[in-house]
Amino acid sequence: MSIAATPTPGSQLLSPKDHTLILIDFQSQMAFATKSIDAINLRNNAALIANAAAGFGVSTILTTVAEKSFSGPMFDEITSALPGQALLDRTSMNTWEDAAVIAEVNRIGKDRIVLAGLWTGVCIVGPALSALDQGFEVYFISDACGDVSDEAHERAVARMIQAGARPMTALQYLLELQRDWARAETYDMTTGFAKKFGGAYGLGVTYAKTMFNAHEG
Repeated sequence: MSIAATPTPGSQLLSPKDHTLILIDFQSQMAFATKSIDAINLRNNAALIANAAAGFGVSTILTTVAEKSFSGPMFDEITSALPGQALLDRTSMNTWEDAAVIAEVNRIGKDRIVLAGLWTGVCIVGPALSALDQGFEVYFISDACGDVSDEAHERAVARMIQAGARPMTALQYLLELQRDWARAETYDMTTGFAKKFGGAYGLGVTYAKTMFNAHEG
């Protein structure tokens, strides 16, 4: 008996309304020691996912650790994309052990979690493994995470994948939320974010539009 294909998305693909994005410890003190990704790419990718989340109306939680006493403010690339969003400051390295964060997770009420932040091996592994253990689906944006060395970042990524978390990239996150260029209401926004934060792909979009008035939809 053959399987019949249908033009429908797979259940593991993300959509704007089916998950909560948690952005963790994108702060100066954490970034100073990050070596697995350079600060320019880290800030650019953080801006890309924050703007994508804001533009598509994704439920988002912003959390910091010891903001006033040690780690400093969250990246402006994130707070400017999400103005007025509360910052939940913690003492725990594992976000999932903070009662205020978990209260917000439960208030939002979605069982699919997407994580990004610093450092991969501590502040992302902790909530990823904890959420998985409690039955949540977990994704993490690997190029919007960083650690004190390539080894630390790579071991953390491997550990999360082995536990069942699903890796993706910042640009992949944006394009998965759009997923169809015929969605005209978000086309200009998506390509705008790509042009601003999408590296070589964004340059290609700009070139095609400028030289040929081309578009993907």
